[in-house]
Amino acid sequence: MAPSAPRTRAAAALRMKQIALDNQGRTIRLLRAQLASERRGLATMKKELEDTQVALEASHKVIAGLTEIGLSMSKKIEKMKVKKQLAKANHVECHQKFQARIHEAEDSMQAQHLIIETLVDEKDSLLQTIQGLQEANNAPAPFDGDWEEEPEEEPEEEEIEDIPLGEGEIDDE
Repeated sequence: MAPSAPRTRAAAALRMKQIALDNQGRTIRLLRAQLASERRGLATMKKELEDTQVALEASHKVIAGLTEIGLSMSKKIEKMKVKKQLAKANHVECHQKFQARIHEAEDSMQAQHLIIETLVDEKDSLLQTIQGLQEANNAPAPFDGDWEEEPEEEPEEEEIEDIPLGEGEIDDE
């Protein structure tokens, strides 16, 4: 006895939906791996920013110390003022660049998080469609309610705050 056409179509549609669901699962795993990689990159950038901040603070302390000790000759004092101004300008520029990179990374992470949420919602919808098709065809349900849903991971997003301008820093106000 040959299977009826509606059952064959339903089985094919069910298989296609299962393939789509499998593909989305792989996509979600890939996006999660990319998100983890972005987080590691962000942590590295944050560490570099902190190291740069420490180095710049040390540089400003040296400049302040030399100024306090004082140089007796006016040429040396003028040269030190110019160097100090350049260091401050470089510090502000570096600070702004790192802040921009941090904000870009945060935006990227938020966008990826939204994509993952959308894919998870679509996966749930496909599961419901598959179950509906199986019920409509009186097929045994592979998901009988005893299966456990994977808990949604809420990534611990570290708050990355703007780095305050420290002592001897330029304040644009």
